[in-house]
Amino acid sequence: MKRVIIVLFIAIAMLSIVACKNDGKSEGGLTGKITMSGSTTVLPIAQACAEEFMNLNPNVDISVRGGGSSIGIKDIMNNSAQIGNASRDAKDKEIKKAADTGINLYQNIVANDGIAVIVNPVNQITNLTLQQIQDIYTGKLTNWNQLGGADMKIVVVSRDTSSGTYEIFFKKALHKNKVKQGAIMVASNNAAVTAVKDSPGAISYAGLGYLNSNVKTVTVDNIKATVPNIVAGTYPISRKLNMYTNGEPTGLTKAFMEFILSAEGQQLVEKQGFIKITN
Repeated sequence: MKRVIIVLFIAIAMLSIVACKNDGKSEGGLTGKITMSGSTTVLPIAQACAEEFMNLNPNVDISVRGGGSSIGIKDIMNNSAQIGNASRDAKDKEIKKAADTGINLYQNIVANDGIAVIVNPVNQITNLTLQQIQDIYTGKLTNWNQLGGADMKIVVVSRDTSSGTYEIFFKKALHKNKVKQGAIMVASNNAAVTAVKDSPGAISYAGLGYLNSNVKTVTVDNIKATVPNIVAGTYPISRKLNMYTNGEPTGLTKAFMEFILSAEGQQLVEKQGFIKITN
């Protein structure tokens, strides 16, 4: 009788193991919490990957918040987050400041992206050169008729200076020339898109994952912000999207990063409108 009970116990245990493997919800038996903060561009990638990772690992809790790339990097330096999302590379001064306090800002590249220049759909303009974009944002050009468009005031919409998107645009499009006084400064990609949608004369810029039919993307130097052009490096305003950690990720954070870089994770990157790093 005892032998029968033991055999039944083993059989039930084996069935339980098989069931766990099949439902995918005990992947590595992971437990713990991860806090992520930073870039609003990286935010949808972080949210989508966190949701799926928690579905696979019910005992894991991942908190995701925005705030801008500078905030994400700062939170790593302050040990208030395990992952700092950034749509730009860490600055030399940030790396040095972190190192002075024993923090190693480690760059984990999770996606590729392009920063599209957007206008309202009623705008007749379809292409802008980098020089024209610079002249618009520095205030040298103030009316669309100066560029062959309608007689309409140009409404300049830019990201705030804590934004990684702003940093890349500032370097690659504006060549480090300051945005003119009086420009509308917004805190997120969504806010930039909304501002352009609501103002016929507006111009702004946003990551690929935020583009929709409410705005029109113009070519830059006659080059479209497409996946092939961004991967090839021909589109002039492109970038890597990052998740910074304090040193190489370990433990639960490492498992989460490996998931993002897996085929499944990179599919989620593409679903959010961004470009997988394996392209």
